[in-house]
Amino acid sequence: MSHATHTVQTEPFDGQKPGTSGLRKKVREFQQPRYLENFVQSVFDTMGDCRGKRLVVGGDGRYYNEHAINVIAAMAVANGFAEVLVGQGGILSTPAASCVIRKYRADGGLILSASHNPGGPEEDFGIKFNGANGGPASEQLTAEIYERTRTIERYHVADIGSLDLNRLGDVACGETSIRVLDSVADYAALMETLFDFEQISALISHGKFHMRFDAMNAVTGPYARAILEDRLGAKPGTVMRAEPLPDFGGHHPDPNLVHAHELVALMNSDEPMAFGAASDGDGDRNMILGSGIYINPCDSLAILAANAHLVPGYQNGLSGVARSMPTSRAVDAVARALDIPCFETPTGWKFFGNLLDAGRITLCGEESFGTGSDHVREKDGLWAVLFWLNVIAAREQSAKAIVRDHWQKYGRTFFTRHDYEAVEPALAERVYAGLADQLDQLVGREVGDFRIEHADNFSYTDPIDGSVSTGQGLRLLMESGARAVLRLSGTGTSGATLRVYFDCHQPDPSRHGSDAQRALAPLIQAFEEISQLRAITGRCQPDVIT
Repeated sequence: MSHATHTVQTEPFDGQKPGTSGLRKKVREFQQPRYLENFVQSVFDTMGDCRGKRLVVGGDGRYYNEHAINVIAAMAVANGFAEVLVGQGGILSTPAASCVIRKYRADGGLILSASHNPGGPEEDFGIKFNGANGGPASEQLTAEIYERTRTIERYHVADIGSLDLNRLGDVACGETSIRVLDSVADYAALMETLFDFEQISALISHGKFHMRFDAMNAVTGPYARAILEDRLGAKPGTVMRAEPLPDFGGHHPDPNLVHAHELVALMNSDEPMAFGAASDGDGDRNMILGSGIYINPCDSLAILAANAHLVPGYQNGLSGVARSMPTSRAVDAVARALDIPCFETPTGWKFFGNLLDAGRITLCGEESFGTGSDHVREKDGLWAVLFWLNVIAAREQSAKAIVRDHWQKYGRTFFTRHDYEAVEPALAERVYAGLADQLDQLVGREVGDFRIEHADNFSYTDPIDGSVSTGQGLRLLMESGARAVLRLSGTGTSGATLRVYFDCHQPDPSRHGSDAQRALAPLIQAFEEISQLRAITGRCQPDVIT
């Protein structure tokens, strides 16, 4: 059946510049006439001639998801795509979308999510483009998309009506085939090639190993139920808050100690679970908890790297590892012991893409609850959970015992991140610029118990393509090895977010049991004396501590 296509005249909108995770705005902003269409057409124009190409579309199920998918599909038909692959119900977790792009050799995908940001009519929506490798668009491509949004004059759309996103199968729309596919099947099949499902099943299905996975009423609910409960035999109810909801049940779908408080309470109850985990809005983040222990994402990456030889998909060794610059240097020690490269990149998963594509790394991670490998080109929350379960099953030890053994061998790297959210932008810039202006004078300065050895604004030269990324975060490195980092985050939609990261290495096992905030308190105080962050912003404490 043919469908009428239209070319609609339009004008640019200000501010359609994608951040590290795409374009994120309030739903009301996306609902403006032509706003979504302008951005989508800018992506298509940047892709070049779309005729004959294949596009993947899906999202985390948040409010405005289904409407946006219908708009994108109609525009894809008008732009001549040969095939559009859509997750059933409009659902595709971010790692599953990467999996589908790679499996079906698509030319790219549009992922509809604002990740861990709240959802609902008055909350956040987001859209980002992933390339043919399944990973986030490069900085160069992102810049090209933004430039196109500033000059766009028209977009193309076809009359295809409303799609039935719940019905599996193909629908012909002119020269375009729109296929609704099972959102979970391809991803689950990939997981089974990586992990020892029989070993994990023997651990979690016998009734003695009690665990919970908090899907936070977000996208991983269907995936976790299908894999953990249906395939691996965990008892029904193991996956809590499993139903994806447009507003995430009114909660903040961020897997940290504050927003996953129900899970944290279960893990600290009189009868704690052996293992707990949570994932976020679009399924790419993870939080791991053992009985009586929170495992910070930096340690998690290091421990997975140290134990990768126990997991079928990684038993032949790691080509290398990578971490974002603010992530603690715990994994660096593992890389030295394994005699493999360890790369330090800017924040943003796209920076791992070139290293993964070139085969230079196998595992990578960020302190912001993101861990992943070369199986896809996104961080992957449920993958990290399965990795941990496989290691626990193989070692026949609790998560807490595995962490303690790791610290005994490599030392403990204390780490924390302090987030100051919704800061008035002028005040946030004053803090950031004030510290940046001091960098040249800070080397050699003594503050509290510390003497500053190095201070800079982190820059990165990509070892694969030679591209240079500057202004990636202000670093203060102490002679003792302790470190403080300040970044202005680009993931929020209201005000500015100041993120401060602190880490220090402690080789003495007798001091490994200290609370991270207490262990890092002198460094935190020294940073405040230098930056005056709290004094300038008027904040007496961070909004979120992880």
